[in-house]
Amino acid sequence: MGEVTALFWDVGGVILSNGWDRAARAEAAKKFGLDWEDFQDRHELASPAFETGQITLDAYLQRTVFYRKRAFTRDEFTAFIFDQSEELPDSRAILSGWRKRANTFFATINNEPLELNIKRIEQFNLRREFDVFFSSCFVRIRKPDEGIYRLALDVTQRRPEECLFIDDGH
Repeated sequence: MGEVTALFWDVGGVILSNGWDRAARAEAAKKFGLDWEDFQDRHELASPAFETGQITLDAYLQRTVFYRKRAFTRDEFTAFIFDQSEELPDSRAILSGWRKRANTFFATINNEPLELNIKRIEQFNLRREFDVFFSSCFVRIRKPDEGIYRLALDVTQRRPEECLFIDDGH
């Protein structure tokens, strides 16, 4: 293997918690009294469009939760979604340390809906370490589709053998 000139990082499960994953959705169903099976089915139908920026958070919520009257508001539910994000301090420290020492290009390759992605970038100051974000909501392709990796290589003008991708395997 030659010199590594680029490090690509997943975000959820690596630098930050997974955010709006199955466990968070199950907790939301419990907290807000949603029928889990119905909510999960609706999520699975809406998720590809949501994660690739084809629908907004508002449209996602309309399809999955607010297709009928609820005893809670969109703002309450949205706040719950955003509150699921936490920094993983150990891996963030590794990321920050590498960034300070390495003369290497740093980018993300991650699946994330637009509003949640932007919130996480800002809330956790991810611009501090990353030069660019190849997030599914920006590039309209989700992992594990090969196209998202090819796009990252094409845009950064890197060969696969000079890149590492750090992922949690999910």
